[in-house]
Amino acid sequence: MKLKLKNTPEQVELIKAMGSKNPEVSRPATEAFAAFIGPVVQQVLQQANTAAYLYTDVEYDEDDNPSYPLDLFYEQNGKDNYVTIWSQHMAGGIPSSQIAGNAELKISTYKLDSAVSFLKKYARKSRLDVVSKAVERMSNEILVKQDRNAWAVILKGLAEGKGKFGTGSAGSQVINAGNTTFGLAQINQMITKMKRINASYADGTPTTSYSKGLTDIFCSAEVVEDIRAISYNAFKDDAAFEQVGDGIKDEMYRAGGAKSLFGINIIDLYEFGDGQKYNTLYSSSVCGGTLAANQEIVVGVDRSTEAFVRPVARNSETGGTFTALPDDQFVTRQDKTGFYGGVEEGRVLLDARALVGLRIQL
Repeated sequence: MKLKLKNTPEQVELIKAMGSKNPEVSRPATEAFAAFIGPVVQQVLQQANTAAYLYTDVEYDEDDNPSYPLDLFYEQNGKDNYVTIWSQHMAGGIPSSQIAGNAELKISTYKLDSAVSFLKKYARKSRLDVVSKAVERMSNEILVKQDRNAWAVILKGLAEGKGKFGTGSAGSQVINAGNTTFGLAQINQMITKMKRINASYADGTPTTSYSKGLTDIFCSAEVVEDIRAISYNAFKDDAAFEQVGDGIKDEMYRAGGAKSLFGINIIDLYEFGDGQKYNTLYSSSVCGGTLAANQEIVVGVDRSTEAFVRPVARNSETGGTFTALPDDQFVTRQDKTGFYGGVEEGRVLLDARALVGLRIQL
């Protein structure tokens, strides 16, 4: 995410004041600038965070202990007396599952922070590009940490989920598609698996499920490449090939491929794919998923359940969730200035039935 400060007379004067050798001038200017960039970084994190699309923010007062009433989330029909949730107790740690009754769930949160600094001479010269890069660096460092922690919880829940009705075996929410081109058949499988996950309990008793089914698929660029190929591959009168009519192909071609199929959003992330960050994370000891050589994981999500929760602390003074402050570690002789800031949050998966996976080898 790139940031650029506007070159206005007010901002130029503020930046110059930050570079003053007089602490009585530079300190108030630095505090004012820190108060200015706090909401900016907060907005960047909300827009650029890939997991923000999935997680629902639950704000709480800082220094408070956040909790979530599970009895309002799960059905009260005698079948959900105990539920399994996934969360992290520390940033970068291993997500863990917790079996709890339908009561108040206490949620662990952690601090994600970053610090940047630069020579005051850049401020005195009104180098807005340097100051912009510092703010950009702070935002990106927090962003990378947020995404990693958020997806670790999702992938852990997917790997350990026991959503297959009738057996409850670990990893049963992940379909093994083998060595094949990703296409409509695989999406169709994921749709059916998601319906079955939410259709019955282990004893086969139907539920009054609130699930709308598969709403989004997160995958690699290679998987989306296969989906785009549907628009220009020739129609083949052979049962071994997917039969896609010319009308659908024409519509996909005009749309530059397709970002949705069967009403399901197709979202590609650089971190998915063979050898990529989230693929490695899923199959590591952190998440415990199983992938064969050259396989990759495709993640399907049901966002209608609101099973993904992000408790985030709200600053009592500013009302924001990201706090930026001047960094006071620099003495006058260093001729440097800087900022530090962070956000206190947690990540919780309340119900793994909101996830379905597919292992594929392209």
